[in-house]
Amino acid sequence: MKKRIATLLAASLLFSVIAACSPGETGDGTTTTTTTANGAEATVDTTDSAAETGDTPGTDPSTGGGTGIVNIGSTDPIGTMNPLLLDATEINKYSLGMSYMPLVELDNDLEFVPMLAESVTTEDNITYTVTIDERATWSDGEPITSDDLIFTMLRMGSRTIANASNSMLYMVKGFGEDGFIDDDATEAEGLVRVDDKTVDIVMQDRMPMNTFMNTYARYIFVLPQHVLGDVEATDLQTHSFFNAPTAVSGPYVLTQLDGQHYATFEANENFWLGAPKISNLNIRVVQGSSLVSALSSGEIDFVQQTFGQIPQVDQPTVDAMDHIETVYEEPLTNQLVFMNTETLPDVRVRQAIVHAIDREAIVENFLDGHGEVVDGFLTSYSPYFDDDMEITPYDPDRAQELLEEAEWDGSQTLTFKINSGDTTFTQIANVIVQQLGAVGINAQVQMQDLNSLLASAGGNDFDLLAIQYTLAPVDPYPDMDWLVGGDGNNWVSYQSDEMAGYLADSQSAEDDDGIFEAFSNVNRLVQEDAPLFNAYVIASMGAVNERLENAEPRSYGSFINVHEWEIED
Repeated sequence: MKKRIATLLAASLLFSVIAACSPGETGDGTTTTTTTANGAEATVDTTDSAAETGDTPGTDPSTGGGTGIVNIGSTDPIGTMNPLLLDATEINKYSLGMSYMPLVELDNDLEFVPMLAESVTTEDNITYTVTIDERATWSDGEPITSDDLIFTMLRMGSRTIANASNSMLYMVKGFGEDGFIDDDATEAEGLVRVDDKTVDIVMQDRMPMNTFMNTYARYIFVLPQHVLGDVEATDLQTHSFFNAPTAVSGPYVLTQLDGQHYATFEANENFWLGAPKISNLNIRVVQGSSLVSALSSGEIDFVQQTFGQIPQVDQPTVDAMDHIETVYEEPLTNQLVFMNTETLPDVRVRQAIVHAIDREAIVENFLDGHGEVVDGFLTSYSPYFDDDMEITPYDPDRAQELLEEAEWDGSQTLTFKINSGDTTFTQIANVIVQQLGAVGINAQVQMQDLNSLLASAGGNDFDLLAIQYTLAPVDPYPDMDWLVGGDGNNWVSYQSDEMAGYLADSQSAEDDDGIFEAFSNVNRLVQEDAPLFNAYVIASMGAVNERLENAEPRSYGSFINVHEWEIED
């Protein structure tokens, strides 16, 4: 299990960071980072986005898109509409979900709900039985079958396509240790066809149900074998089908794609759950600083929290709009501050840093109360949150005592690296530096763009480093293991046999009570050893135009019922 997680996190780490650090949150408005089809990073100028100029095909900004058209605002570019090239970023996942249904989805109550799969069950946490909904058909009328699911998973593991995000397939029997399989494979030991609608997916080892559902079932978008079965794996990466699909399982059919500006969709009139009530839907890429005007004018109807982040400074304005309903999500995105245990080896110094910072005041003064203070990784949104755990208090006197015990050299200056694009935290960082100075710790802020900041983190080139990071509330293990597990090969050079034991306990636990206890122990040890701390957790804002019915912006589950959205007459 540990090898699978290490490989998967290396491939998809940027999701946890970029989803929370996009220019939409900060509103600085010139560049954004995306992943190209071959997995390389690219920095893209999005200043002249189509959404800002009104050039999205099929829309009229002056009328809010016109009858039967809805515009969803995104502050992240759309990287791909090819499920085989999917990374873990939310914008790509939800864009794909318009045309290809995942097996399951997570709703706002953090419950897994059936989508293409009627059910996913297991008796031993090794063999997972996936049953496709009997009603499920492709838009061309062909039934969606177990053969489609097996075909899709084999192509996900193609050695030629070599999508690193799909290295999660390492845990499926018959796939290589790198998660891949030969291009011409027609079967794998761990993909067992039971009948036309049922597949057993057999894992190499025990896996908690939440990990299978969140890491696998939410990210498998089944493809039509009857259309693509004869296409060579080498051609599937760039096949024209994905820009003009002739058979989809979801409620909308992609018609046009310019990933830096927009994706346009038309209703799938043959959708097996019923034709969508809205005929045309667009995802429009905008700068975060442009969302407030686009919502005001009606150019944007819907902003979901994880890929369309409304800047903190604009939220009161959006809140005051009569025609816009706003939703502040449950606290989800962590503002983590990492402390390099090589340059700060004395735990008392690291504990003093946490005591020196008034985190509650930061939430009130900079987030207008839309957030919370926790220790460790888990927020109150997670079912594994331990509300009996006491938070490290703001106590500058205790901080000074700890520094005296550690014989702290007050003449040295710590380098505090932060994301230059996060305009809210750049202000907060200055407050943190002042509060550290008040107890005798000198620190100097160094601003870096996101890519440089990640490079500093990976190279352990910092004393303090702050970045927004989102952990899945129902399955935080992969990120926990990446950040504080292992043999010290992590951002903070932290190694603890006790921590490794707690992380292992979370995977071997027989029930939720055991998992809860293991994660509580992880958080308490993070609090005690202080390799990092949680400055605060953000409760992000979503927004929806009042003309749109049955649509609610939430971090999870917003698009489960997109075919039921309606435009009020």
